[in-house]
Amino acid sequence: MIPTKLKSILILFFSFITIVLQAQPVDSTYVANHYDKSSHFIKMRDGVKLYTIVYTPKDKSKTYPFLMKRTCYNASRSDNFNTGRSPSPYLVRDGYILVYQDVRGRYMSEGTFDNMRPNIPGNKKRKKKQIDESSDTYDTVDWLVKNIKGNNGKVGIYGISYPGFYSTAALPDAHPALKAASPQAPIADFFFDDFHHNGAFLQSYLPAFGVFGYQKDSLTKERWYSDKMARIPFDKVADGYDYNLELGPLKNATEKFHHDNFFWEQVVEHPNYDEFWQKRSILPHLKKIKPAVLTVGGWYDAEDLYGPLNIYKTIEKESPKCNNTIVMGPWTHGGWSRERGQQTVNHIYYGDSISTFYQKEIEFRFFAHYLKGEGEMTLPEAYMFDTGTKEWKQFTSWPPKEIKPTTFYFGENGVLSLNEPTDTKATFEYTSDPAHPVPYRSTTEGLTFTPRMFITDDQRHAARRPDVVAFKTEILEEDITIAGEVLADLIVSMTGTDADFIVKLIDVYPQDHPNYEHNPKNIKMGAYQQLVRHEVFRGRFRNSFEKPEPFQPNTPTQVKVQLQDILHTFKKGHRIMIQIHSTWFPYIDRNPQKYVPNIYKANEEDFVKSEIKVHGSSAVKAGGDLSKYKVIRP
Repeated sequence: MIPTKLKSILILFFSFITIVLQAQPVDSTYVANHYDKSSHFIKMRDGVKLYTIVYTPKDKSKTYPFLMKRTCYNASRSDNFNTGRSPSPYLVRDGYILVYQDVRGRYMSEGTFDNMRPNIPGNKKRKKKQIDESSDTYDTVDWLVKNIKGNNGKVGIYGISYPGFYSTAALPDAHPALKAASPQAPIADFFFDDFHHNGAFLQSYLPAFGVFGYQKDSLTKERWYSDKMARIPFDKVADGYDYNLELGPLKNATEKFHHDNFFWEQVVEHPNYDEFWQKRSILPHLKKIKPAVLTVGGWYDAEDLYGPLNIYKTIEKESPKCNNTIVMGPWTHGGWSRERGQQTVNHIYYGDSISTFYQKEIEFRFFAHYLKGEGEMTLPEAYMFDTGTKEWKQFTSWPPKEIKPTTFYFGENGVLSLNEPTDTKATFEYTSDPAHPVPYRSTTEGLTFTPRMFITDDQRHAARRPDVVAFKTEILEEDITIAGEVLADLIVSMTGTDADFIVKLIDVYPQDHPNYEHNPKNIKMGAYQQLVRHEVFRGRFRNSFEKPEPFQPNTPTQVKVQLQDILHTFKKGHRIMIQIHSTWFPYIDRNPQKYVPNIYKANEEDFVKSEIKVHGSSAVKAGGDLSKYKVIRP
């Protein structure tokens, strides 16, 4: 006889295991038993042929919609009936015609690869040889609905990260059969996503150029990344901070690693937001969008947080009739595509089976409704996870109008004041030294292509440094929820002529906060300073991303640092902290702090110390829509 308490525990345990197992990728045996596979070279309007794999359900008693992923990461990885997590197992089992396609110049497809290929408006008026990702998607969809038997004439497109960009790029001038699109962790603009943040280069991305900066030589099933990526031994470096510091200026990366990489050359030769970058942004083209859109992102995506938020907002503004929904959960890059049972990010626990909930209750219903006409579409405008209360919330708009903004002011002795200005004549000083930059992690870490764990990391290591200014509130007497945009409106001065500004919003836990069971025993949550949101701003771009300019030494100057949106409740008993500093290494490259025309070509002697002041007239506005503050945007 099993005791009642033990019986309850066992039931919960096996229920949990069942959920986790259900969320695992569908194995190739299931796909082979239920799908027929075919492969095709589909001709585009300019004659280039794109390699495409198609899985069609064996059950011919009904018709099916298409679910398509276009990728630069090798469609052949989905060969041999291996669908992995793409799409989710719930969609695979529900029955769709699954399509995987290599984009131009990648793996089995013909043509030339172009990072963020510029969009050409006006599909129907386009000349035959004028192609972009929209036209390639259009031509592919047209061929599929005309040539693949058993389809119902409806197509959905989805993808994570770069495939998320291809999903977004399919929306302008979309084929009439394209009814639903789900850009997930999509890239919107490489100057503000992935490789740069507000013009500052993400040095952690140096290894990524092995993926994006080489053309393939022939129609072979080459590896998903280039062997030339191995030039940077990121998987063998124990201390990424020291390794990158010893590398020196970025010009050394050109000579040592990327001297023959076309994308690195483009980055180096276009350090500002000039026409090269401007025409590669997909945002200006998201007008009159007709397919339904489900944009998905992770609050803790260190790569593509700008993309989903700004794609959703742009469609909302420019295509008000579009069925446009945004989902943001407690995930890192693409974390919703896999279920680990306990959802954690670094040291923070958010709940169980959160990815399964998304896959079954949000994504599954979205495609079933728009592609199969099944079920009512009851998804809210914004399905957002509160990372403080650790629960889903639904809103009729984003940012939500019902949650009031909060303004923070800086005071003497590290005081952070809520909604009441302090001494505007005060100044807060630190010495920024590029030779001893602030580390972006609390622990030593190797080189990482896609840094993730730092984004909820403990910030006590930074708060104790003399080159970081930190302000915190008194212990909160009630919960404070911040929902929407965050803007640091800084007044700064410096002895140098250029500087970066890193602004961090932090949740300070109570001294007696209990530890989490999933953490190592050395991780104590009492007084933990959890990073909630951060952003870097390269000061030279304070007035224009296209036309940078130096600072005048010792002259108070306004710099507006827009952080990405948040939905976070700072709980009663916690404190709120804001940190400001000017280096964050090696996540962000080092600003020489002496103005040079092109930081990618800066010499060692250009890197100098700078005495930097943050003036008390600064403020941080948090929550709501802050567009009225005229932030410098692309």
